[in-house]
Amino acid sequence: MFDLRDLPRRVLAAPMAGGPTTPELVIAVGEAGGVGQLAAGYLTPQKLAADLAAVRAGGTETFGVNIFVPETEPVNRDNVARYRSELMDYAASLGVELPPLDELGDDDDHFDSKVRLVCEERIPLVSFAFGCPSKATVDELHRYGCSVGITVTTADDAAIAQHAGADWLCVQGPGAGGHRSVFDRRIDPPTQPLDDLIRAVQDRVRLPVVAAGGIATAERAQEIRALGPVAVQVGTTLLRTTEAGTKPAHCAALADPSRTETVVTRAFSGRPARALRNRFTDRFSDAAVAEYPAVNTLTGGLRRAASTDPDAINLWAGTGFREAVVESAAATVERLG
Repeated sequence: MFDLRDLPRRVLAAPMAGGPTTPELVIAVGEAGGVGQLAAGYLTPQKLAADLAAVRAGGTETFGVNIFVPETEPVNRDNVARYRSELMDYAASLGVELPPLDELGDDDDHFDSKVRLVCEERIPLVSFAFGCPSKATVDELHRYGCSVGITVTTADDAAIAQHAGADWLCVQGPGAGGHRSVFDRRIDPPTQPLDDLIRAVQDRVRLPVVAAGGIATAERAQEIRALGPVAVQVGTTLLRTTEAGTKPAHCAALADPSRTETVVTRAFSGRPARALRNRFTDRFSDAAVAEYPAVNTLTGGLRRAASTDPDAINLWAGTGFREAVVESAAATVERLG
């Protein structure tokens, strides 16, 4: 089984669902001595299989796949209906018809099929976000030689992950861009600083730790690794790399000097996520409801219709977003490793 402590460069590329993570990005990070992770979230099993094949066709065998754990609590349709009403006028201004309420329910994102696929393909690293998979799922992955990581935001969640059989933890602090991996979508994400969270997790469990959240410079990466983590995980700093699939409007916003603030919002997906502040977050964050994945489906058409407008799309970004520059992913990994 692959051990993260054997990495030439102790850097993992965050799995960034929705487009930024590409097979090319995973290959480039691996060739630089780190580990890339395909983002299985929102993909069909067929598309994930094609991405796996593309990575291996590029000569990379050591890489990971990240899978979303299905929600344990069903969607509250009354809450979704209320948020849908809030979005009606905005949708009309874009000429978008919002999905009917009966299409905004629960969705397991093909969880079982994706787990079966990574087992069959014997993926070296398999990580999970949004919850903790069952011990039976972890045991099955182990039978196929997969090293299993679980993304946590508290020491309590770390203990749950250890009990489920995790081989390592991605400890995600409040500076992380994109979704915070809280196990319960309804809670506000923890604000405990990453350094303190790492110490709390290491006091509670005896598993290798990968630290994530706002790590964007070589100095910060070195400082974090000195606390004990075997590696750092970075995402925002890779968004403008030449191998990433980030939307042009998103890339431009990251470099826009007028954008100085990130906010945590549920407005786009129903789960808390850190993004550059824009008009959409200003207008809809207060009204948003904690109903993932229904809200993500609800706003999908809006984001597609306004994909070139940085004030209308989810500009996921961590607190270190100013360090994201146009360069190769290899240069980023070498700088941080």
